[in-house]
Amino acid sequence: MPVHYIYLAASVIAEAIGYSALQASAQFTRFWPSLLVIAGMGGSFYFLTLALKYMPLGITYALASGLGIVVVALAGIFVFGQRLDLAAVVGLGLIIAGMVVINALSEFAVH
Repeated sequence: MPVHYIYLAASVIAEAIGYSALQASAQFTRFWPSLLVIAGMGGSFYFLTLALKYMPLGITYALASGLGIVVVALAGIFVFGQRLDLAAVVGLGLIIAGMVVINALSEFAVH
């Protein structure tokens, strides 16, 4: 697996941890989850900058944002017991489809 995809995956995982901790922080009233928000988001930006060494900004941000949305939605389901309606599931499917199109067809995506 190319190193830029490893950096991108690390960025998405750190982002998902940060956003999940944001839910758990209760609007920054709980110390440890609040600290995890800062660490997760900082880690996400750090790994995103490493991915930017190899990939264009627009493609990198589109993939990181799309993957982040899907992973955070899954964390909401499995960690916090949240439910998605049909429109949310369809929307997430469209995000995934968009990422597939970028990776498969865009000449700007790094393969």
